[in-house]
Amino acid sequence: MTILVQASDWIIPIIMVGIIVYGMLKGVNVFEAFTEGAQDGLKVVVDLMPTLIGLLVGVGMLRVSGALDALSNMIAPLLSFSHFPSPLIPTAILHSFSSSASTGLMIDIFKTYGPDSFIGRLASIMSGCTETIFYTMSVYLMTVKIKNSRYILAGSLIATLTGIIAAYLLTIKFFGL
Repeated sequence: MTILVQASDWIIPIIMVGIIVYGMLKGVNVFEAFTEGAQDGLKVVVDLMPTLIGLLVGVGMLRVSGALDALSNMIAPLLSFSHFPSPLIPTAILHSFSSSASTGLMIDIFKTYGPDSFIGRLASIMSGCTETIFYTMSVYLMTVKIKNSRYILAGSLIATLTGIIAAYLLTIKFFGL
């Protein structure tokens, strides 16, 4: 086990030195290539900033306005047959928009129910089984300048629903109700 810990401490520095040595052997000005890449990355960040700000403002408005709670209250009766915990509905919805916002809700769940409770475990597994659809779509589609997303949103929503169902079933299987 100590060999793995030591290897993990050294892997990143070894990769960095390896890249620099490889670039020098190929005759590449490594620092110039690095600064060009950093400039390109900064341009991408500046291009994405309006979309990210819009997403953050939208998520903030959902949480503060009470719309998220109203939507959760409408969905809760539909899920009552499955015993899916209603406090997790806002987390499931919000995770599609913002991972950090859903993490904030998950921390509230941990404080209320505990991280080792069924709800806490389900929230954790659900977070790993789903993706921030709208954030990811906005970043990637805007970067590649795709205007017609066709079936990406529908496929992503189906995959997220499948991830939530899988998380629920896995939590029941390994931890019980």
